[in-house]
Amino acid sequence: MNILQKHIHALLEKDQRLDGRKFDELRKDISIECGISPKSAEGSARVKFGNTEVVAGVKFEVITPYPDQPDKGTIMAGVELLPLSSPDFESGPPSIKAVELARAVVDRGLRESGAIDFKGLCIKKEEKAWAVIIDVYSMNDEGNLADAIGLCALAALKDAKLPKYDEKNDKILYEERTTKGLSLKELPIPITVVKIKDKILVDPTLDEESTADSRLTVTTLEDGRVCALQKGGKEPLTNEDVDKMIEISIKKGKELRKILEKSVKEK
Repeated sequence: MNILQKHIHALLEKDQRLDGRKFDELRKDISIECGISPKSAEGSARVKFGNTEVVAGVKFEVITPYPDQPDKGTIMAGVELLPLSSPDFESGPPSIKAVELARAVVDRGLRESGAIDFKGLCIKKEEKAWAVIIDVYSMNDEGNLADAIGLCALAALKDAKLPKYDEKNDKILYEERTTKGLSLKELPIPITVVKIKDKILVDPTLDEESTADSRLTVTTLEDGRVCALQKGGKEPLTNEDVDKMIEISIKKGKELRKILEKSVKEK
């Protein structure tokens, strides 16, 4: 155990955190900015959790629907952890962490929540449908990338407007935006909670993440339903731990949802 871990443990025994927050308190300086790149993406956003910063872009493509879903469009999510955001990230193929964030946080949360009307993305059954491409990039990692990335993807989707599609010539006119958005039916919000020794903390900083024994990212909806879970860390969690983490995630998810909805209205 290094000096930092010993210091964090000592503080936790006194019911204190490094940055002075309560165990169940989100960072106060959380911000969402929509429409940051209107020329290069059909939807875009920037999210900051303290010094953790991520950006997201949404693009649309026309694809042939999958044989088992002939009347539905789809989504494709990718996360790129840029080396400029952390000395732990390297350029090249997506790391395990990047794949986990893309599939388990962004993709799973959106699919399992039923947030997107996939049938509404169908242009012509069995022939053409819209694919929603979501790309998220880390700008700076000071802990809890999962929640920032999930929130940023949602903000970019809320900001997105479909481009005009010329069916006759099978061509997307990206320079001509329509007024049609995605009309998200749900807002699945991921909240990450960690366990350090016997203490449960929400929205962990980078130092807290490095010290955590276990991690659970819980994606919930407005009515409290859980639509995705992603466990991390080497130590197991008890049923009581999971129940407490879910309870915290539902409560804090409502807080982030209010910030998101306010940011979209102010755009």
